[in-house]
Amino acid sequence: MSALPSARPQVVAHRGASHENAEHTLRAYVAALEAGAEALECDVRLTADGHLICVHDRDLRRTTNTRGRVSTMNLDDLSALDFAAWKNPWAELDDEAPERADVDLDRVLTLRRLLETVADAGRRVEIAIETKHPTRYGGLVEKRVVDMLRDFGWDRAGTPARVMSFSYTALQRVEHLAPEVPVVMLLDRAAYWPMLRRVIGPDWIVGPGIDELRAHPRLGRRITATGHDLHVWTVNTRADLELCCSLGVRAVITDRPAYLLDLLGA
Repeated sequence: MSALPSARPQVVAHRGASHENAEHTLRAYVAALEAGAEALECDVRLTADGHLICVHDRDLRRTTNTRGRVSTMNLDDLSALDFAAWKNPWAELDDEAPERADVDLDRVLTLRRLLETVADAGRRVEIAIETKHPTRYGGLVEKRVVDMLRDFGWDRAGTPARVMSFSYTALQRVEHLAPEVPVVMLLDRAAYWPMLRRVIGPDWIVGPGIDELRAHPRLGRRITATGHDLHVWTVNTRADLELCCSLGVRAVITDRPAYLLDLLGA
């Protein structure tokens, strides 16, 4: 087994420590912090009554077994749902399955509560917030995100926060509202890079998926040659980590923060 190169990327917990825990629950984020994750990643959407919550899908079928769209529901309605039972649907039939203590850790998680958790971590922890598009609320999502960062004093230089999106327009909004907050242009198709390189800001970070880096071996070098840092998702294996280290990737977003930290420490 080859040794990892010396480049040391930041380890970012993708939706928390989501390999072992239900994604986007406070339980998953607490586990990531306990594992030593240096940053947390979340997706955000707006509820019908204007709250930013941490959730990936626009509807709730996958993570709550409940029909309904996030954008049409109020926070009180979402708070009554269990966002973790789907992770181990046979738990009630498994005598060896651990009991879930403090089920509040498995309820809907607001962005504000996650930011409070980051602020109270006792060490510097960064937060990567992905705004999801398309959405019926359009640019209101970015405005609410920036307003909340401003509440924490995280809208200025040195902020532990950054905003990510697959939407170029969304990141333009963030740059206009909070010029000192770093932004990450997510990239899920190598074919988009020739166009994006012409329009994104010189300080923007680029976030390609690990599958695209593997499928297009020259993509990573092409991006770094233009002076942009790389933040790569979703890096879950030693081989993936080795590839990222060889490219000088600055951050790896992973479902398995404890595992990657162990590899890097070794």
